[in-house]
Amino acid sequence: MGLLDILLGRTRPVVPDLDRLFGLPSAAVTLQAAAGFTPTGRGAVCFATVEGAAFDDVRKEVQELLDADAERTGPPVELVGDEYGYSWLVSRRGPEDLPALVSDLHAVNSALEMSGFGPQLLCSVTGFEDADANAGGGGGVRRLGLVYLYKRGTFYPFAPLAGGDGQRRDNALELQVKSALVDDLRIEQELSRWFPVWGAPGL
Repeated sequence: MGLLDILLGRTRPVVPDLDRLFGLPSAAVTLQAAAGFTPTGRGAVCFATVEGAAFDDVRKEVQELLDADAERTGPPVELVGDEYGYSWLVSRRGPEDLPALVSDLHAVNSALEMSGFGPQLLCSVTGFEDADANAGGGGGVRRLGLVYLYKRGTFYPFAPLAGGDGQRRDNALELQVKSALVDDLRIEQELSRWFPVWGAPGL
């Protein structure tokens, strides 16, 4: 970084480090102990939708690679779109098989990155839940997503609230999770970047 960059307050872009995803299994142990959340076995990679044969070829290769896993249980990896125009490649594993799910997410990100589609990658979401009937005082299942921002190389918690007539999130829970996982994951410190991922299929 040059002197002019320092004077103008500019910083170098963070280089994506996909290997940080492999910190999720240890973070899951901490998360369960601190807040009672356990993995759902669902995760997804979000990217800006791209048209063209080259992108379709990469997507098909990734799906075939992950679907060929002999140990996979449940539905195969699938591509879904959301109401905002983004695409999600969704993987499902057993709740106890978080390391395999993380490997899936890493493989999807790596394949798109190596094929030149890194700029289209947005985030990866790993789902957790707390099925305690008395959780939050309102009963039912509380859901939580750990979101990895590809371009920042950081994580943040997203806790959508069920019910109600709008899109609400549990900010107190998110801050609790942030504090609990600070030693396990590189947490995004700028709260303005904790974007809500409403309807993320990985949750």
